[in-house]
Amino acid sequence: MRCTIGDGVLHTSMMHPIQSQPESALSGHRFFLLFVFLLATLILFPYAEASHFGSYAFRVIGSFAIVVSVYAAKLHRSMLIFAIVLAIPALFERIVLPKVNANSFSVFNLALTLVFDVVIVVVVFRHVLAAKQPTSETIFGALCVYLLVGFSFASVYGLVAAFQPNAFYLEPHANLNNVPDRFDFIYYSFATMTSLGAAGITPVSSQARSFSILEAILGVLYLAVLIAGLIGAYRPRSNP
Repeated sequence: MRCTIGDGVLHTSMMHPIQSQPESALSGHRFFLLFVFLLATLILFPYAEASHFGSYAFRVIGSFAIVVSVYAAKLHRSMLIFAIVLAIPALFERIVLPKVNANSFSVFNLALTLVFDVVIVVVVFRHVLAAKQPTSETIFGALCVYLLVGFSFASVYGLVAAFQPNAFYLEPHANLNNVPDRFDFIYYSFATMTSLGAAGITPVSSQARSFSILEAILGVLYLAVLIAGLIGAYRPRSNP
């Protein structure tokens, strides 16, 4: 179908970029959107136990972060179905926030949540490495990987604590609870990855210490090598 105007010819295909502009604008900032939700989840988690509103907000933002992570990964159809199946236990983990224990359901749910986080990390990381010229979206994708790795290690520590209840020691004067929960592991994970140190939580078992050392090394190397390299190679687009 064609439409003529004067001596020129206007194809209907020229109208498609105009119609798809809002959609392309959203898909072009999918890593930025994921980064916002992940950062909001990280900011809200200390208030999740302080009030009902904080707990509700944490559940809602955390659930949206999972949905946006599947969207941002831009998976193929077969991989998309696999990611959606894995997202179900991850959503359950964010909404219900079950206590960490050694029963089969809790361990199975934590394991599937960890697999989901790892799949998203790998896919987003591949998108970051595939970029020929780093853009702001590439940098946000790399930052998303950094935050997702922190949440993934929180699941790892949850699994360690499920099999070894005494793997972590919570100092009584620094904690309101004696048994670590999901919030404690998120705090411990990001404090370890940033080399800040988690005051009040001490890894006791050899497995907990090994994963803590691994996360600390990965956190430092990731920021020092990849993020610094991307920012150094980033060139903002100049307007003609």
